[in-house]
This record gives sequence, C-alpha cells and structure tokens, in this order.
Amino acid sequence: MSPHTLEAYERDVIGFLAFVAEHCGGAPSDRTLAKLVPADIRAYITVRRGEGLSARSVRRGLSAIRSFYRHLAREGILQNAAPGIVRGPRVAKHLPRPLSEEDAVRALDEANTHAVEWLAARDVALLTLLYGAGLRISEALSLKRADIPLGETIVIFGKRQKERIVPLLPVVREAVDHYAARVPFAGGGDAALFLSRRGRPMSAREAQGLMQRLRGRLGLSERATPHALRHSFATHLLSNGGDLRTVQELLGHASLSSTQVYTDVDTKHLLDVYTKAHPRARA
Repeated sequence: MSPHTLEAYERDVIGFLAFVAEHCGGAPSDRTLAKLVPADIRAYITVRRGEGLSARSVRRGLSAIRSFYRHLAREGILQNAAPGIVRGPRVAKHLPRPLSEEDAVRALDEANTHAVEWLAARDVALLTLLYGAGLRISEALSLKRADIPLGETIVIFGKRQKERIVPLLPVVREAVDHYAARVPFAGGGDAALFLSRRGRPMSAREAQGLMQRLRGRLGLSERATPHALRHSFATHLLSNGGDLRTVQELLGHASLSSTQVYTDVDTKHLLDVYTKAHPRARA
C-alpha cells in the first residue's frame, strides 16, 4: 500500500482503539477486542458520523479495522478475523470531472510560458505525461534519471506496486526528453527526474500548485487538478473509439468497474450535447 494509505489506516485504527477504550470503560485488550460484536461496530460508525466524517472516510475506517483484525488473527492474538460483518454507509457516486479536449491542450500550451526555460520544459513534460499517458501524479514524479531517454513503452508500478506497461506517444517522449536535456542540476541514475526550482525532488503539492496557477490564468474549474488530466486521458480515449479493456490496462485498474465510470462520463456528455443541440429537446 502507498504511504498515504498506511498513514490513514494507522489514524483509523488509533481512533478505533480510542473509541473502544471509552465504549468499554478501559484500555482495550485482546479480550476486549475479541468480545466486540456488530452492535459495537455500528456504535463506532454512529460516533464517527456524528463527528462529521464523510461516508467514504467511515468506509475506509471499517476497512482499516478489518485489516487490523486480520493481522491480530494471523499473529495468533485473536481467533476471530473480525467482529461480525457490518456494512458501512453508502457512498454517493461522483463522476470524474475531466477537462475538455480544448482545455487540456490550452493547459499544456499555457504551462510552456514559465519565464525560466527549464521550468517551462518541466511543467510541459509533467502535464504531458499525465494527459498523454494517463499516469497518476505519484507515478510521474517517481521517474528517475535512469529512465531517460524514454522508449516506446515504460514500466510503471502503480497502487499496491501493481506493474503495468504504458505505451508512450512520440509527443510525450519528446516533451520529457526536451526537459531532461535542460535540467541544470547534476544527478545519478537514481536521482528524481522532476525537480523543484532548488533542485530537490518535485512534490505532488508543487504539481497541484502548477495546476492552480493554470486554472487562474485560463479560467478553468477548480476540478482542473493534476488527477483531472488522468481522467481526461481516459475519457478522451473512450470518446474517440478506445475500448474499455484497453483503457483499463492503460490506467492500471484492478477492476473493470473502476474504468466503467468513464463511460458514464462520456454518456453524460453526449446527453448534454443532445439536450442543448436538438431542436426538440425542450419541447
């Protein structure tokens, strides 16, 4: 799992143990945890919802608790793998908000206007990887100097270290190679490819700041984030004839259902166009 997932699970388990201590009137022990029943877990959900946690966060907390119990069972501390099956609150389905093809191109063009030449090349290379190859921001920022020059494909390790092979369009390779040739800082093969102004590995926060600046200049929605470019990659592929299975492989989704959400986006776009354009739509 990613470091962010581990940190979130740690917070969730600590919060759960704090709840158990208060709920059961004492520091939680193996015996206390073994005696918990579904009603106790539902009480925990009620408390967390009362604290203002979203349905998605509560579901993640339940997942952390289940993982914690499985760990205790593997270690021989508890016999039961979890205190009963409890369903979490339903999570509202939110469709991804991709950029339009026009806005994606505008963002790439505007990124090339940085006053410092190598930083302009960096910004273009990074956004081109996100939009042209569908990479997550963490995947793009994990590239090393040794990965240059890029070939026709690149091996990416995504969530849970799942490996996938991503084909790279010539325009993507050219943008990254153009940037790599202009980096003013020395570094070995293990050094990060994308660097900050001071020569340190570029952070996801800096990439988000880049998109924030572009949003302001271009008048884009607040939904125009680095991850929105990955959404745009998938949506535009499907709308131009790409098949679902191929897009699933390119994105590195373990489940086809994760990719199918993009067909909903495309269908919604078609309906919007139909409603606005058809002379009988408002009849």
